[in-house]
Amino acid sequence: MGTRNIQFSPPDIGVLEVDEVAEALRSGWITTGPRVKEFERRIAEYIGVNKACCLNSQTACAEMALRILGIGEGDEVITTTYTYTATASVVCHVGAKPILIDTQPDRLEMDYDAVERAITERTKAIIPVDLGGVPCDYDRIFEIVENKKSLFRPSNNIQKAIGRIAVCADTAHALGAKWHGRMVGSIADFSSFSFHAVKNLTTAEGGALTWRTIDGIDDEEIYHQLQLLSLHGQSKDALAKTQLGAWEYDVVGTYYKCNMTDIIAAVGLKQLERYHKMLERRKNIIHRYDKALHPLGIQTLDHYTHEYESSGHLYITRVLGITLEQRNEIIVKMAEQGIATNVHYKPLPMHTAYKKLGFDIIDYPNAYNYFANEITLPLHTCLSDEDVEYVVKSYTDILKEYI
Repeated sequence: MGTRNIQFSPPDIGVLEVDEVAEALRSGWITTGPRVKEFERRIAEYIGVNKACCLNSQTACAEMALRILGIGEGDEVITTTYTYTATASVVCHVGAKPILIDTQPDRLEMDYDAVERAITERTKAIIPVDLGGVPCDYDRIFEIVENKKSLFRPSNNIQKAIGRIAVCADTAHALGAKWHGRMVGSIADFSSFSFHAVKNLTTAEGGALTWRTIDGIDDEEIYHQLQLLSLHGQSKDALAKTQLGAWEYDVVGTYYKCNMTDIIAAVGLKQLERYHKMLERRKNIIHRYDKALHPLGIQTLDHYTHEYESSGHLYITRVLGITLEQRNEIIVKMAEQGIATNVHYKPLPMHTAYKKLGFDIIDYPNAYNYFANEITLPLHTCLSDEDVEYVVKSYTDILKEYI
């Protein structure tokens, strides 16, 4: 076969995206404008919600959801130890306290019983993570917040309307995933998607926030608040200000700058048109990997079950019985074969920022044990069948020394 050069997760960009970006550039409208609004409309339609708001990152979307909810100093937000920093850092951004929960033994999902025990009168939100595109157990999470309703103390109108702890899902990996037949993004109170360069659907940088309609709260009002929060608290966006003679505007709050541009929305619009086929290709690759690795006793994420359908974002494998050093050796040996692999994720308490906040990995043994022998294989739509075969052969040959 010869050594190949297989990247971990390159963007799948084609002529359609290039042409649409050129059109956006030629249009003279390159920041937030008609293409962003159209992308928002199509995202909302795809997910089955009334509105979506596109911003410059999933992180911005997740943070703005917390700000819409009025979460801040004195509040607590529960999330998982096993995730990327953005999931928890947004809690710190708004001045609230992150409460980190260990995973279940030999699983990537939070220990839901521990989540239930961690809830106090200060808990305002739970941030579950659809890691690798696999939906979390939304039924269990909503059961928990219903069970703990008596402890809930709302601090603004939207919290009052929800009437319980808010579920703000980190759906960065999960565009196109389904839970019990419902699209992820229409289940949690707020869901934040990522369109970063390594994601299934990319706009280079970018994200979308979707939400369930809340009784007594107008979706348009939430959208308006998000526009204010993401554009300096300015009462008119640039599009409205370009109307002849309509220069004047007000600044209603000292807010933030995290809007999406029409240039990147152009990429997203064409990616969305191709997305169904991209998801199918990911599914095909996952089945091929599973078929080769399951007989060897390699643990992998279940992407497709009777309960849910994943977006097939990450192919996470776990080689039981190996040490952290052996795991790192395998990654180097794969690299020598020209194959880029990765680790998802180094648990948050292992990072300096979270150590400074007082977290210690000793308190999260399940997360550490999973991390120590986890290897993520390349999974993307630029892989050819021959590439997949090469990854499988190289990985299985290398693993023979360890299993």
